[in-house]
Amino acid sequence: MIEFVNVSKVYKTGTHALNNFNVSIDRGEFVFVVGPSGAGKSTFIKLLMSEEKPSSGEIYVNGQNLVRLKRRKIPYFRRTLGVVFQDFRLIPNMTVYDNVAFALRVTNVPSKEIRSRVPYILSLVGLSNKAKSLPEHLSGGEQQRVALARALVNNPSLIIADEPTGNIDPELSFEIVDLLSEINKCGTTIVMVTHEHDLVSEFNHRVITIDHGTLVSDDWNGGYR
Repeated sequence: MIEFVNVSKVYKTGTHALNNFNVSIDRGEFVFVVGPSGAGKSTFIKLLMSEEKPSSGEIYVNGQNLVRLKRRKIPYFRRTLGVVFQDFRLIPNMTVYDNVAFALRVTNVPSKEIRSRVPYILSLVGLSNKAKSLPEHLSGGEQQRVALARALVNNPSLIIADEPTGNIDPELSFEIVDLLSEINKCGTTIVMVTHEHDLVSEFNHRVITIDHGTLVSDDWNGGYR
């Protein structure tokens, strides 16, 4: 599913973001990625999404060698991913339904399938009664669930969650991770970047710790319990 082989990333500024980084994540795993600010977590995510290329090494995601992936094929590769960001990135003048449906429309999914798929996904995240609401009328937790629904609607094999609880109340953070855990039980691979160690300790998932661009630990709960 995911394999980083001797990956290093040096930016033009001279910053060494990752150094000889090696990690493998199997299909169906739930993995937390933790580490201090500037550790290399964001670079790891950018490389996963093919937003950046490594300076050296090989990266394999969903059967694709991202180092050799041609630029024109990157949008097609990203359709195999679901991505949830900290800042939600909802379209403010679109309803909940249309925000989720938009992810299907841009890939030319037939209208009949959209009308079937979107209500089902909204029911999964507990937002059936908010389908006609605009983002401004939702709580932070509800907005993040819309973002999660949008990530899910294309039935991706991998969901990348980049600090998905960073902009919501602490009591709602557990709810979001619990929802991701339920999605994981259905076979979807989850990679979640977070700085919330208290949250990590509540779930029995694998934890990868990055510091100064190096993998410093790889364990279940990372010793947080």
